[in-house]
Amino acid sequence: MRPAQILVTELGKYDSTITILFGEKVINAKSIMNLMASCIRRDSNLEIRCEGADEAEALSAAVRLVESGLGDL
Repeated sequence: MRPAQILVTELGKYDSTITILFGEKVINAKSIMNLMASCIRRDSNLEIRCEGADEAEALSAAVRLVESGLGDL
């Protein structure tokens, strides 16, 4: 739950819509419930999509957070 909370807290700062594609799942990256229900495991292959006024910054932040392991080291 902690990694999901870190992601939601940080990505909530952006106005853009941030979506994670995980297999067949399309996940709202700003929703703690959606993230937890998705059962994403460490080292999973993800696609992150951002759409909106600050999409470049949001995408950069999302990628940085996921690549860092979200504090789950």
